[in-house]
Amino acid sequence: MSTDTLDAPAGRAERRKGTRRRRPTLGARIAGVVGELLLTAGLLLGLFVVWQVYWTDVEVAGDQTAAIDEMRQQFEAPAVEEPVEPRTDAPPVMEPVGEGESLAILHVPRWGADYEVPIREGVGMWDVLNTGAAGHYPGTALPGDVGNFALAGHRQSYGAAFAHVDKLQNGDRIIVETAQAWLVYEVTDNYVVTPDEVDVVAPVPGDPAAAPTERMITFTTCHPLWSTRERWITHGQFVEWIPRGEGVPADLVEES
Repeated sequence: MSTDTLDAPAGRAERRKGTRRRRPTLGARIAGVVGELLLTAGLLLGLFVVWQVYWTDVEVAGDQTAAIDEMRQQFEAPAVEEPVEPRTDAPPVMEPVGEGESLAILHVPRWGADYEVPIREGVGMWDVLNTGAAGHYPGTALPGDVGNFALAGHRQSYGAAFAHVDKLQNGDRIIVETAQAWLVYEVTDNYVVTPDEVDVVAPVPGDPAAAPTERMITFTTCHPLWSTRERWITHGQFVEWIPRGEGVPADLVEES
């Protein structure tokens, strides 16, 4: 019997043994599971970011439009869609509304001709701010009244009512549209505070014990983006108003 014949079966056995897969160790199996979990978590996180940044804006767009349309159906229509001479005497003050109810429409020409969001009573997250509205701090002045008409709004997601608050400059106009009038304010100050500095919404910001003599508006929102570490504050001063039935502010006509 040739040695070639005797050696052949042994060689095949050795080759089969050499190609046999080794079973992964426990550590390798654990690492694989952890890797899959991390990939899944990364995918879920990415989907959450898309939902938080983009989809919430889509969801509330309809709420914003519906709230504005509903108010405009109850408001008196302007006699003409053109500028009229504004007034500087005391404007009409609206009546209080219930928690979560719409009370006015906010326009900021600096933020574009198509910018308008509803203003609702209260600063609750789900019933006001997450609907895309600017929320009116309860207890602060109403539009047109002496004191501080203070508003809160999201800077990102859920309609981001105050997304471009950092673009406002002194002298920029803020227009509040109510059932009786167009109330025009001008930006006077922008600064950043910590969340505990609540006197920014006092009748006289920075001096809670003082009695107000002027008509003001205040925006508050989170700062910096994607953080609640601080608050961005914008103050404005009332300058003029137009009876709603007479016409519209020149700023809105020029922007449109």
